[in-house]
Amino acid sequence: MNIDFKFSNDVAAIGVVGDFICANVTLGEFVAEITRRKIHKINVSFGGVENWDSSFLVFIKQLHEMAENYGLELKISGLPLGVRHMFSMMRRGLSTSVRTSSEKLSFVEFVGEFGLRMYAAICDGAAFIGRVCKSVLRMVRGCAQTRATDWFFALDAVGPRAIGIVSLISFLIGLILAFVGAAQLKLFGAQIYVASLVAIASVRIMGAMMTGIIMAGRTAASYAATIGTMQTNDELDALDTMGISKIDFLVLPRVMSITFMMPILTMLADIMAVLGGAFIGVLIMRIPAGEYFAYTMQAIDMRNFSVGIFHGLVYGIIIGLCGCYCGIKCGRDASSVGIATTRAVVSSIVWMVIATGIITFLFEVIGI
Repeated sequence: MNIDFKFSNDVAAIGVVGDFICANVTLGEFVAEITRRKIHKINVSFGGVENWDSSFLVFIKQLHEMAENYGLELKISGLPLGVRHMFSMMRRGLSTSVRTSSEKLSFVEFVGEFGLRMYAAICDGAAFIGRVCKSVLRMVRGCAQTRATDWFFALDAVGPRAIGIVSLISFLIGLILAFVGAAQLKLFGAQIYVASLVAIASVRIMGAMMTGIIMAGRTAASYAATIGTMQTNDELDALDTMGISKIDFLVLPRVMSITFMMPILTMLADIMAVLGGAFIGVLIMRIPAGEYFAYTMQAIDMRNFSVGIFHGLVYGIIIGLCGCYCGIKCGRDASSVGIATTRAVVSSIVWMVIATGIITFLFEVIGI
């Protein structure tokens, strides 16, 4: 291996030729020379490198650290094809900057920086959704990089394992709705209409909403923690290095599983909420069971049922996307996993509330 250093005015050029294997290159003399010559730009060419190992990446990292420490413009060309992707990942890690806590921002600067962060987050989120949509299209064409085993595990995690908690919470919510409604309807001698109240509220929105909140705390957090831990262990980088799409391999099975199971869990929640209301109506208020369920069936129509199922479908998409996105965007230390998990739950619930408002407004406009 031969490394050639050249200087011209305020530009330094480095040319590397040969095999870069088990090399231990120090840049002490080069740093002293660029300091003496007041160099501002460094051009590095690796066009002559044929074979390389991990010491080649160490050398690139040293160049980046040198450029960052001395405020130099660094331009690298001729990287071997196999190292380009690893170099881009390393470059993203090296280019992150942290603002010191002692640095004060004016109000205008704070608003501007907040706006830039929001714009970047929106663009990043939209790009992630676009990648997921492309992954779904690849799945439809049968060329997605995914395994059947991952689908079975994902469906089991969000389906059968969630039945218990969804059933219990939905039953209690129906019970509470019936108890609160009965206390008011009893004043007018209209206790029988508690069946209609519980049925309409549960089937149209409350069943889907409570299921969504439960799954946000249970599933979105799980997705973020699992993928975030893989990020801290560099497993996501390993997938990228092997040419495996992490969207296909990790995100697609999880998003599609929760999207498929949420309408089913919503129907289960509706049934359990109605049974919870019947517990109060039949056993506490002494309404005949046949009469109670007759009023329940009269209150439930296909329109209200479809609205609730549609809410569940939308909530499933939101939970899957938020959980996986926060996991992929997780940092590389232990505390970042906790932050990503919290963000996944909070963002899922916030976006579900926003989606509920939008859907309710649109359905009201079109008369559904």
